[in-house]
Amino acid sequence: MLHILQIFNCIFASSIFKIMEKYNVVVIGSGPGGYIAAIRCAQLGMKTAIVERYSSLGGTCLNVGCIPSKALLDSSEHYFNAAHNFKTHGIDVKDLKVNITQMIKRKSEVVKQTCDGIAFLMKKNKITVYTGHGTFTGKNTIAIDNNGKKTEIEAEKTIIATGSKPSSLPGITIDKQRIITSTEALNLTEVPKNLIIIGGGVIGLELGSVYARLGASVKVVEFTDGIIGTMDKGLGKELQKVLQKEGFEFFLKHKVTNVSAKEKEVTVTAEDPDGKSVSFKGDYCLVAVGRKPYTDNLGLEKAGVTKNQRGFIEVNDRMETNVQGIYAIGDVVRGAMLAHKAEEEGVCVAELIAGQKPHIDYNLIPGVVYTWPEVASVGLTEEQLKTNKTEYKAGNFPFKASGRARASMDLDGFAKVLTDAKTDEILGVHIIGPRAADMIGEAVVAMEYRASAEDIARICHAHPTFSEAIKEACLDATGKRALNM
Repeated sequence: MLHILQIFNCIFASSIFKIMEKYNVVVIGSGPGGYIAAIRCAQLGMKTAIVERYSSLGGTCLNVGCIPSKALLDSSEHYFNAAHNFKTHGIDVKDLKVNITQMIKRKSEVVKQTCDGIAFLMKKNKITVYTGHGTFTGKNTIAIDNNGKKTEIEAEKTIIATGSKPSSLPGITIDKQRIITSTEALNLTEVPKNLIIIGGGVIGLELGSVYARLGASVKVVEFTDGIIGTMDKGLGKELQKVLQKEGFEFFLKHKVTNVSAKEKEVTVTAEDPDGKSVSFKGDYCLVAVGRKPYTDNLGLEKAGVTKNQRGFIEVNDRMETNVQGIYAIGDVVRGAMLAHKAEEEGVCVAELIAGQKPHIDYNLIPGVVYTWPEVASVGLTEEQLKTNKTEYKAGNFPFKASGRARASMDLDGFAKVLTDAKTDEILGVHIIGPRAADMIGEAVVAMEYRASAEDIARICHAHPTFSEAIKEACLDATGKRALNM
């Protein structure tokens, strides 16, 4: 009898351990898409959990992407202005030098404060946080491995928001010492003397700007015929011209064939436009050729979720995968790899699950490059309008004609507005200039409500402001001359 009782107790005990915590929604990944999705789900009354493999919440954006890079950009901009512009303003500075240790420390403090804020929001919204690598063991079950400590939970709905990681090129071995990605570039202990950047996109140019301002010689090796290739070509040309004044060198139409590191020297070999082999030497090489979706060891096959040939999870217009009840958002699905795009998708999925009818207009998601001057864009480019054979008008206004820009010595760049030739509806806005990242919001609002250039031209803008450039570009698009200088 005792033996039977012991067996019963063992079976009962094992059944207890097999009982899984159940949630209405489980979010895998705590980046901008993931934590926003989790918060919105909780706000809508769902029992929600979030799974994050790292000890710090916030994903790439908060930890090794958007936030730390902007902190360093801000610090390096202060130094550059002190070194080059303060004297003109009547400010004399002696013995100016870079304290890279303090700069990195401040960046890390900004990151910690921001990530701690996300942890607070999880508690505030009663979201259960699981630390560890999450893997599907079935359609509705997720196993979490936290350094050998394993937990399994059950989800009615799952949102995959695992983000992306840096890409590389065939034949390049990233040693994280001299041949680095953006992650390592955010934690250098010295200012490079000669920094070679492979890739003329957003990430490379932003981090290149940080170290160029601090005194590094920067060479950009780009495969295509221009930089920031996804944006309006006029923006790329203007940005290249400005960065060259800051000491950048650009080698366009160059195909990188090899990268090697020896002690403290890196050699990048490439083919120039004529097919000749050329080499560049530096002390660091930043590989910034884009990012790829992070779906390693997620167990997607066990859940039945399919990916395309490029590794992106396939979703429908509702961001639902081929498996009902499993969704994917952000960098792991099609579209621009932008934090704010992931946020919008996070909210959208949460509200769809709740039975609401949200929408996202992907044409109205702005793109920004946080160099100085900043670059911002929304809507269609001139190249796209020409390809679509759309009749359009273009209005331009240079910042050198702006009183506010003259007062702040920010004369580079322009605002360009593209409108439908027949209806005057705004189809695209492209800005390179001071505070373009903030100004683009006006364009997004205008285009969301399908405003015309005349609508914006007739709206009162404070004077003197940078945003007057948008108004003046709209006036130009309607055939009227500039009013303010």
